[in-house]
Amino acid sequence: MEATDIKKQKAEKIDIQNKLRFVQDTQFVIGGKWKLPIIISIYHDNFRFNEIKKSIPKITNRVLSKELKHLEENLLVERKVYDDYPARVEYTLTEYCYTLTDLLKLMEDWGKEHREKIKSL
Repeated sequence: MEATDIKKQKAEKIDIQNKLRFVQDTQFVIGGKWKLPIIISIYHDNFRFNEIKKSIPKITNRVLSKELKHLEENLLVERKVYDDYPARVEYTLTEYCYTLTDLLKLMEDWGKEHREKIKSL
């Protein structure tokens, strides 16, 4: 095998590793059972904790709280505390979160097609 072929193989291997790393990063941030439903709930004007909880069947307070913190740490959700009495907390999507719009639309379309394909079997 020539030196150029070996270099090319190494470059391809590094490229694949980078692609896998980027996909894994995405999975870490928005993966799991609850993160996307939370984002979608907030997108549909459920800004308060209890509104989000009511819109997502079977999510617990503890899990919702943990996932909201994770989304906040990853700059997808912003938590705002209003100086009312009692204190009012609202969650909104950040501008950065809206960069997921195309991905979410593709996932929705694929999910719809997949559901139809499986039903037709």
